[in-house]
Amino acid sequence: MKRVIVIVSCLMFSGCASLGVEPWQRELLAKKEMALNSGGLDTIIDDHVYFSKEASSGGRSFAGGGCGCN
Repeated sequence: MKRVIVIVSCLMFSGCASLGVEPWQRELLAKKEMALNSGGLDTIIDDHVYFSKEASSGGRSFAGGGCGCN
């Protein structure tokens, strides 16, 4: 019974042994479509709303204040 437990546990732990991205896979992952925020306009609008509510600006190429005006 111990052998079965050892074999099963070795198989379970070896399933995560090859984590990471291979060099030939990086080309696909570097494409614009694979970005978390691939929509440029949506990102700009979301950032504008966030910075307007936080009464701060920065990080992007627009100015803003706490009132929401530019």
